[in-house]
Amino acid sequence: MDNLSDALKKLKITAVDSTADSLEGCLDCLLQALAQNNTETSEKIQKSGILQVFASLLTPQSSCTAKIANVIAEVAKNEFMRNPCVDAGLIPPLVQLLNCKDQDVLLQTGRALGNICYDSHEGRSAVDHAGGAEIVIDHLRSLCSKTDPASEKLMTVFCGMLMNYSNENDTLQSQLINMGVIPTLVKLLGIHCQNSALTEMCLVAFGNLAELESSKEQFAYTNIAEELVKLFKKQIEHDKKEMIFEVLAPLAENDIIKLQLVEAGLVECLLEIVQKTVDSDKEDDIAELKTASDLMVLLLLGDESMQKLFEGGKGSVFQRVLLWILSNSHQLQLAGALAIANFARNDGNCIHMVDNGIVQKLMDLLDRHVEDGNVTVQHAALSALRNLAIPVVNKAKMLSAGVAEAVLKFLRSEMPPVQFKLLGTLRMLIDAQAEAAEQLGKNVKLVERLVEWCEAKDHAGVMGESNRLLSALIRHSKSKDVIRTIVQSGGIKHLVTMATSEHVIMQNEALVALALIAALELATAEKDLESAQLVQILHRLLSDERSAPEIKYNSMVLICALMGSELLHKEVQSLAFLDVVSKLRSHENKTVAQQASLTEQRLAVES
Repeated sequence: MDNLSDALKKLKITAVDSTADSLEGCLDCLLQALAQNNTETSEKIQKSGILQVFASLLTPQSSCTAKIANVIAEVAKNEFMRNPCVDAGLIPPLVQLLNCKDQDVLLQTGRALGNICYDSHEGRSAVDHAGGAEIVIDHLRSLCSKTDPASEKLMTVFCGMLMNYSNENDTLQSQLINMGVIPTLVKLLGIHCQNSALTEMCLVAFGNLAELESSKEQFAYTNIAEELVKLFKKQIEHDKKEMIFEVLAPLAENDIIKLQLVEAGLVECLLEIVQKTVDSDKEDDIAELKTASDLMVLLLLGDESMQKLFEGGKGSVFQRVLLWILSNSHQLQLAGALAIANFARNDGNCIHMVDNGIVQKLMDLLDRHVEDGNVTVQHAALSALRNLAIPVVNKAKMLSAGVAEAVLKFLRSEMPPVQFKLLGTLRMLIDAQAEAAEQLGKNVKLVERLVEWCEAKDHAGVMGESNRLLSALIRHSKSKDVIRTIVQSGGIKHLVTMATSEHVIMQNEALVALALIAALELATAEKDLESAQLVQILHRLLSDERSAPEIKYNSMVLICALMGSELLHKEVQSLAFLDVVSKLRSHENKTVAQQASLTEQRLAVES
């Protein structure tokens, strides 16, 4: 340490009028001390004020420049030294050195800038201001095809520098993308895939950039999919696979890249991993199984990639994924059910799957999770059934297979995601299925649970779906028994509230259901309709210029139907409905205008 103090003093004296030899000796002493105790030595260097001296010594002509840059790189490994390096004015001369040809100077300068930028806003700003990133990217472009060890080492340092410069900083990442760093890095990965240090740096850089939407568009124009799959196939170590997975996951969110990954053979790799890890209880294998199966599900979210793997229901990938739901692994059951839900995104696929017995497999899976089941598996299996129930021809087949009964077993669930999917599945199943709608609508337990969920203010999705199912039970059954069950369970007020929803489709469904109630069971429902202030709400809907034409039309139909109740008739008379309705006779929508004339006549006769 005494030598260190001497060296620092000597450096200050000789810096002004020095010979290269005396400088070299002092710098060697500093590097030696840093190697022994970096933190303590860095503190002494900071106190000595030598950093400011370094700024004037960093010239391309000096033979000591590489060593000075090396010292700066070493001290900048300490967080407390990064700002002092910036304050000492070291960034502009370091960035200038990036223009020199000497590989050793470039290497140490790249290290110094990379370390100063690590987790340092000031360091990054200074490098940005000095234009360092562009010079480094130009170097990478010109070095890219060189495979000698020195060039590969320099490229590794430069990649690391860009990574530290832009890590978790969207603005700087966008800047690098606009400078065209992505095609360069992809090319680099392809040429240097044998060099593990450089490959790792590329992967980490990709991981940083791949989160940005603009990067995905650029990646889609390169052969990144092919290069990553090629690299993935070579990996044996878990950590390396994990690194590639971390790049694949964000990239696979882009539909074009999804298809490229499928075409590059990623799916086969994923299926192989699943096969190898499914029965293992090793932590690494369990993690790999999850990542591989999750990525598989993600690839199926793209329409083209999904259809390519479905292959008319004959695809080997589709067949193998179907087997996942029979597995004992919850992770595979989950991924299998989600995959089926993703395959079930068009009518053709849904019809094919239902005709080929998928419904029974999903019901068997749900059966395994009724008591203390896995919520994510329940949710995924219900999602798949809901999607499969969309085509008209599937509804009756699924109902006769007992899907409604299988779904109702989860009525006790306290988990909002499960409740939400359960409601959606039932609503899809009863669409235009009068018998099923009547059967479910007379199920008191179901209706009471729906009424309870209509008040689930913390879960807007569950609340909305409950209201929609209540309305659907009436609209599709057109049954007096169903209406009576809903009235007795206290469901009317929720349908009236639903008529004020911000979603036109929900308003409309509510008004149609209420019109059916008024036409079929007005006497049973009139008190509930009155206390829910239906007449006042209809007046508001008709007066509001923003109300959609179909809302105005159905509100007038409902007003006419309510005139059959003395109680509600009085309410209609007490509000100036005639004024509002007569204005609607000149409405631009002909159907609304015609209904306004009819309603006006009815109101005039009844007044």
